[in-house]
Order: sequence, then C-alpha cells, then structure tokens
Amino acid sequence: MTRLLTFPDSQHQVLSIRAKALVFDDPASRALLAQAERVAASDATVLIVGETGTGKELIARHIHHCSGRRGPFLAVNCGAFTEQLVEAELFGHEAGAYTGATSARAGWFEAATDGTLFLDEVGDLPPAVQVKLLRVLQERQVVRIGSRKPIDVRVRLVAATNVRLEQAVAAGHFRADLYYRLSVATLQLSNLAQRPGDIIALAEHFIGVYSRRLNLSDVRLSHEARDALLAYPWPGNIRELENVIHYALIVCRDGRIAREDLQLHAVARPGLATPIAVATTASEAAAESSADEALRRVFERLFDEAPQALQARVEEVLIRSAFSHCHHNQVHTAALLGITRNVLRTQLKRLGLLAPPRAERLPASTALPGSAGAHAALRAVA
Repeated sequence: MTRLLTFPDSQHQVLSIRAKALVFDDPASRALLAQAERVAASDATVLIVGETGTGKELIARHIHHCSGRRGPFLAVNCGAFTEQLVEAELFGHEAGAYTGATSARAGWFEAATDGTLFLDEVGDLPPAVQVKLLRVLQERQVVRIGSRKPIDVRVRLVAATNVRLEQAVAAGHFRADLYYRLSVATLQLSNLAQRPGDIIALAEHFIGVYSRRLNLSDVRLSHEARDALLAYPWPGNIRELENVIHYALIVCRDGRIAREDLQLHAVARPGLATPIAVATTASEAAAESSADEALRRVFERLFDEAPQALQARVEEVLIRSAFSHCHHNQVHTAALLGITRNVLRTQLKRLGLLAPPRAERLPASTALPGSAGAHAALRAVA
C-alpha cells in the first residue's frame, strides 16, 4: 500500500515552490521513511538535507506527528527575513528594543513550546544569529532582544538546508560547532529522478487532486506519457511534477494524458549505462577541464601584472558578473556561486549593488581601483 504525506490544508493551497506531497513506493524512499520514524521517537535535533521541492517540510511534519509531542509544529523559512528581522522573529523582543517594537513579542522558539520548530534554509542565517542559535541549543534558553532575562524553552528543533553545510563551514560561511549541533541525526532526501519508483505514484496523486478541482473524471496517463515522466530528469523535483500534471490536465482530451500534453522543459537523461551517457560524461569532464585551464591562464596573466589587492578585485568581478548574469536575482546568484543568500547580500551591499531601505539610502560604494583590468581578464575566460 502506498504511503502518502501531504499538508493538512493541501487541497486549498496555491502552487508554491515547496513539494506538497510525498509517496514512498521507491526503495530509497521507504528506507528514508523508516529512518525518519526511528528518529522521531527521540529528542535529537534533526538536519534534513535536500534540494528545493524534494519534500523536506513534509518529512519534518511527519517526524513531529510520530514524536507524540503535544505542542504545535511551526515552520520558519530563514531566508524569508532580512538580516535585521530574523533575530527578532526567532528569539522575540521586548517593547522599545528597536524602532517599531511598540510591544513585547514572543519569538518562534517560545511559540513552539512542547512542539517542533522547523527552520528551513538554515544555511541562510547570518553569523550573529548562528551564534545565538548555538547558545539556545546548548542552554535551552532564549533571551529576547532588549532583555537580559533568559526564558526556558521546551522545543524540538528540525532544520533543513538545500546547500551543503560542510562546504559552507569550509568556506567560513557557517559555524562548524553549530553544524555539529544541528546534524545529530541527518536525513538525506534524494532528488525525484533518483527515486523513480515514486514518480508515477506522485503523478497519479496530483491527477486526482487537480481532476477534482477541474471537475474532471477518470483521467489516465498514456503509456508514452508514463515513459516520458520516468525518463525526465526533474530538475524542479516534486513541485515541477505537480506543475506538469496540472498543465497536462488542462490541455488533455478524452480523459487521456498524452506525451504531447506534458510540458517538459529539460532534456531527458539517457540511462547511465548507455554509450551516449558515457560520451556525455566524458565531454562534460573535458569541458570542465578546459574551463579550469582557461581560468588558470587568466590568473597567471594577473599574477604577472602584480596587481594590488588581487583577491578583492577578483571577488568583486565575480560577484558583479554573476549578479548581472542572473538578471539581479539574488536567489539565483547565490545558487550559482554556491553561497547563502545572506552572504551574497553582504557582498552586494559592500559593492553598492543592493540599495538600502529608502530611509537609509547611502551613496553607492566606489569600485576598487584597477578593477577594469580584472574585468577584461576574466572576460577572456568566455
């Protein structure tokens, strides 16, 4: 029998970036479910690792449900708040603690008493908040902004990330001691393409959900459509599958979803054992090696010029170029560079690429001297 996890109000939710259903037909998924249920019985802090749209919050909710905790399940997206607000949101504040704090307010830790607090995108927490979160985990107490009185908290923490925190620790963007505190029990969610046994079951679930909304009945997948769903790499994971099925139900005819009804944007990946896949892998490896060599030659030319503050210049060009390439989208730029959004925002502010709030508008920072040479050199890579 297929195990299914959904949000309590999933029938009334609009499309979003998060996965709204999980099934456990694939062997890898069944193993993950069993591991999550074993972890749920303890009080251990849990770290869930997986790409966006793989169902991290659904697993966190299931852990809370299986734990038997009487308190609420509260979910907080750490990347949704500014660096100035995230501390007040998590730990609370007293009246007058800062401009606009007209009354005292409990933070999420206090609100989740006797329950579970789910911190999504925990890798986006700024360094100062990381320090305070570590202290909360160690002492089980929070101190509101503007107060010196500690408040005991009885809450289980489940954190999630779509970035490799080990790499963030190595790069100095995430505290190693906090990482070890969070990863007492680590659950790894595979990408949808890596658990093919779940794809058709999820597709049939979404067919049922959207058929009811569209007043359709008895809609089926054709054999060709099934094959296409199984062959597709699903870069957007479960949320992309949901969107594909929703669109297919709108355009399909005669109660049958054909291959042509599936709006699949990425190129399907062939089997790993095929000669095409081997050739593709070799080609990609050769291209990567060529790019590394081109970059090395650029740096050699810069070394010969003996410029001042080379690291700062290269970093500035890299940030500016990536931000422009991503059309000034912070989320995409951070993903491209492999850093958290808060780290990127700090760099953008330093370079004058991120305008402060209107009340605090300052002149844009000036470019580092000699950066034009670095721009020209790095453009040679392309």
